[in-house]
Amino acid sequence: MAKAFNVTGACIPEEHYMVRLDERLREIRELVDAGKYFSVNRARQYGKTTVLMALERYLQNVYRVVLLDFQTFDAEKFRSGSAFAAAFAKSFLRALRRDKEEGSQAFQAALSRLQECAQGGRGEFALMELFEELSDICAAADRPIVLMIDEVDSAADNQVFMDFLAQLRAYYIRRSLQPTFRSVILAGVCDVKNLRRKLRPEEEHKVNSPWNIATDFKIDMSFSPGDIAGMLEEYDSDYGIGMDIGRMADLIHAYTSGYPFLVSRLCKLMDEEIGGTQGLGALENCVKKRAWTEDGFQKAVRVILSEKNTLFESLTGKLTGYPTLNGMLRALLFTGRSIVYNADDPAMDAATMFGFIRNQCGVAVIANRIFETRLYNYYLSLAEMQGLEIYKASLQDRNRFIVDGHLDMRLVLESFAIHFNDLYGDRGEAFISCSI
Repeated sequence: MAKAFNVTGACIPEEHYMVRLDERLREIRELVDAGKYFSVNRARQYGKTTVLMALERYLQNVYRVVLLDFQTFDAEKFRSGSAFAAAFAKSFLRALRRDKEEGSQAFQAALSRLQECAQGGRGEFALMELFEELSDICAAADRPIVLMIDEVDSAADNQVFMDFLAQLRAYYIRRSLQPTFRSVILAGVCDVKNLRRKLRPEEEHKVNSPWNIATDFKIDMSFSPGDIAGMLEEYDSDYGIGMDIGRMADLIHAYTSGYPFLVSRLCKLMDEEIGGTQGLGALENCVKKRAWTEDGFQKAVRVILSEKNTLFESLTGKLTGYPTLNGMLRALLFTGRSIVYNADDPAMDAATMFGFIRNQCGVAVIANRIFETRLYNYYLSLAEMQGLEIYKASLQDRNRFIVDGHLDMRLVLESFAIHFNDLYGDRGEAFISCSI
């Protein structure tokens, strides 16, 4: 079966064109080897699940790796500590047994005890009992155990999850006395370190973070031009297109800043829509070759800017849910003023977490050109904007400046010169010039 560019779910090397993750996996392995607990917090559809699945394979010869997904835990599983403990134990055992090596008799006995507890055969079973059994399993395991949990946002506002994190923290602190996981990795959009756990219900103002033991995760998960070029090389080799790989990689990166979903989506559009359907024969490859040019790329950009997809729907949904974030983005887009990047600003922190902005030399900027254009289109489509006289005038002039889908920059500059002369032609001052 021919490979495809994937934008739905995790990428599988045997099925999808994807960037090489070797260097990222090596860097994460260093954190795991050092026994670090950490969170992988990135915006939606940023490749977190793909990395975790690749990491599971990468580590399995040295560690016993347990990869769980909290998205599979329904609300009932977080109803109480005992309900969560049973659900977690069952999922943990199922994931652990994907490793075909059975291990020692002591290890198998520890697994059996956890199974019995999860089925209610050993009396009360809540978080404390769950972690006692998990500690016994870690002690009996022939290889250190690494716990990875995807989609932790599914439980982020739940007190049971807070208590679960507190148990992880307690065992991490006492790891020299009680066996526990070698490393714990939590993946999601929200930074778990920002979650707070009440010490006592009556003391609303006294809170602490149950995840303040986590090491900062600074590994860049965006795609560089070199990453994109590596993926395109494989594609080009399969189809014999002979595209200018370096140029295409630079173009894609210039518009996406390496946002994984946007990179894959543009490639998918060029492959399947601009260049026809997959599986074209040799005679039709000339169609694909035309798709992988600057003209084909611009067509793909126009498609992605006009389509509805889950990423854009998620982003625009945040604009109504976070008014201060909405106001900050408007200021960035329409006032032209620079805004100093301040990670302590709640609106800026939220905008970074959701992928709207990035820190560029201490200044907040929109994360990439695709998002910037999409946000402009969104704001300009609002009724409040369409009611402005300047907006109505721009619509009348728009068709003059767009020729065959492209902006006629010469005409724009000529019109600017005429308009500038109308406004300031009677002024006596000359332009101030300076030499550097």
